[in-house]
Amino acid sequence: MQGIDLHTHSNISDGVLTPEALVQRAVDLGVHTLALTDHDSMDGVQRAINTAADHDIKIIQGVEISSQWSRPSTHKNYGVHIVALNMQHVECLEVVLCTQKHIRAQRAQQICEKLEKVLKHDFYDEILQRVDGHADHITRNHIAQALLENRVVNRLQQAFDRFLKEGKPAYVGLNWIDLQQTIDAIHEAQGIAVLAHPTRYGLSATNIRYLAALFHQLGGDAMELPPRSEKASTRQMIDRLIAEYHFDVSVGSDFHGDHLPWAKLGQTPVLKDGQIGVWEKFH
Repeated sequence: MQGIDLHTHSNISDGVLTPEALVQRAVDLGVHTLALTDHDSMDGVQRAINTAADHDIKIIQGVEISSQWSRPSTHKNYGVHIVALNMQHVECLEVVLCTQKHIRAQRAQQICEKLEKVLKHDFYDEILQRVDGHADHITRNHIAQALLENRVVNRLQQAFDRFLKEGKPAYVGLNWIDLQQTIDAIHEAQGIAVLAHPTRYGLSATNIRYLAALFHQLGGDAMELPPRSEKASTRQMIDRLIAEYHFDVSVGSDFHGDHLPWAKLGQTPVLKDGQIGVWEKFH
């Protein structure tokens, strides 16, 4: 463990722990630099900072912004997550995050409406209770969990495979802000724009390379390394893209909770020689 984890989630989005409990867990594990990067929300960051004041740990302001991009040759939109780190003027992101929250809340309701037509059951109020009435906090993971607990499916992934993925009956298409807007908003806030988990979007190697080139062209700053659990060939491909486009490197566990044992808090990949960690640019 290198003590740095720059991609984590609390129950402000689809994580399990409160921001306070997340910080305490990080302290217990020896993490000294932690970014809370909830989906399209920074509502938990100040709570994390307040908790960290009593411990030897530095909290980096962060958020994971849902975005989209497309290839002119296909005219198809692809989803992508951009982690924003170390913003010096968070207020510059407020308009973007308010827009994202509205999109997220609207999408959740539309998914639940489609599920009701298929399953003859309204899950929306139950899911809303899970997020203390904050509709903008609802993610597809919350919806999948509701399907699991109501025994509609036997495991979480089955909820996506049967209902929530593209082409399935409760799928609702992407409507996030585009990649250029996302990067520009992060830079206006004087933050660092990181391409999160580039190998986890179900893209072909060709499309991953295209996305990396586009991210570089639009002004993206850094790329997140794949977790240790991924194949060596996957890491080698990402290392080549980092070198080709002179990206800085970010590391994060993408921790959500103990129910995802492959994403453990503080367990992050190690940089190769010549790679520059984004934390070296933090003020």
